[in-house]
Amino acid sequence: MGVIINRTQPEQAVLVGVALEEQSVSQVKDYLEELAFLVDTAGAVPVKTFIQRLSTPNIRTYIGSGKLDEIRQFIRENPTDIIVFDDELSPSQIRNIEKELEIRALDRTNLILDIFARRAKTAYAKTQVELAQYEYLLPRLAGLWTHLERQRGGIGLRGPGETEIETDRRIIRTKIALLKDQLQKIDKQMITQRKNRGKLVRVSLVGYTNVGKSTLMNLLSKSDVFAENKLFATLDATVRKVVIGNLPFLLSDTVGFIRKLPHHLVESFKSTLDEVRESDLLLHIVDISHPGFEEQIAVVNQTLQEIGAADKPVIVVFNKTDAYSYIHKDQDDLTPRNRENLTLEELQNSWIAKTNSPSIFISALKKDNIDELKKLLYEKIRAIHITRYPYDDFLY
Repeated sequence: MGVIINRTQPEQAVLVGVALEEQSVSQVKDYLEELAFLVDTAGAVPVKTFIQRLSTPNIRTYIGSGKLDEIRQFIRENPTDIIVFDDELSPSQIRNIEKELEIRALDRTNLILDIFARRAKTAYAKTQVELAQYEYLLPRLAGLWTHLERQRGGIGLRGPGETEIETDRRIIRTKIALLKDQLQKIDKQMITQRKNRGKLVRVSLVGYTNVGKSTLMNLLSKSDVFAENKLFATLDATVRKVVIGNLPFLLSDTVGFIRKLPHHLVESFKSTLDEVRESDLLLHIVDISHPGFEEQIAVVNQTLQEIGAADKPVIVVFNKTDAYSYIHKDQDDLTPRNRENLTLEELQNSWIAKTNSPSIFISALKKDNIDELKKLLYEKIRAIHITRYPYDDFLY
């Protein structure tokens, strides 16, 4: 790994979001709350957010000169280490912003890569992250040297190796080729492992990051999968054998999806996502307490489409009912009924509970409605198993 100098204090981060024509400012505020959570997960402290409405991003600095001056003034008056943008920036934009503000600039992709580098525990996950980092670095080499001159630790400087100082495009391309070859060999091993699991039905937990997949995994499998209130707590696919009633099946927990998930990560985590692609049934876990859960559902569905898993049978599991809250309002015929003023019972009876897929509302933390979820799972898995293996005695 690259040289990382320990810091006694966490980095102070300024966050920037841009509301383009099709976006509302309130929507971008929600996005910046997620970005703040990402920054916190990476170990820094969000101290200020800035939002600018633009028809198109500025080609030089992404944001306009007026907003840049406003941020510069804040940085002069407040200790600030980094500025983080909620979009992917071009290499030239990052260089120009750093030159204008004299602090380090990160985009959303670099931040997520940094978190993945922190979260990677196994050799396989580390290799996947390293590949994604090199593919991100390749077009950004010109700006890399200014980072190296500072020799500072911090978010976004968790490089993929000691060879960064003498890196050029040829070396990085060679490294990328070697990593891809290494991952292909691991892919073949994992395909063999999946084939050796026998004829058990395979179920995968999917969902936005931090919706409670690992907590539910622990509950159903009675195992101890790492789970915490941070983004991307799980990177490697974890597979456990689970038995409900007399029916055994395999349950896997996979990396959480997120808005604007970097393409490099989707590509390098292909084998991890193969667990989803090769599953017989998906449990799509949704955080019902999150104000933007509908958009999160759309993000997950889009990602499933991109990885070729959109045609899988799905059970939608609305989790965290214990954390759901609503704003009570005196109702009349003119009061609009929306997410903020629906009780949980009303929400369960609304259109969201009447999707094309079966759905159920639970609290994995409080173990509410878990027996009903197990019954639903049993029915769906048994139906798949009977179709595939009609003469299994233990099902009758």
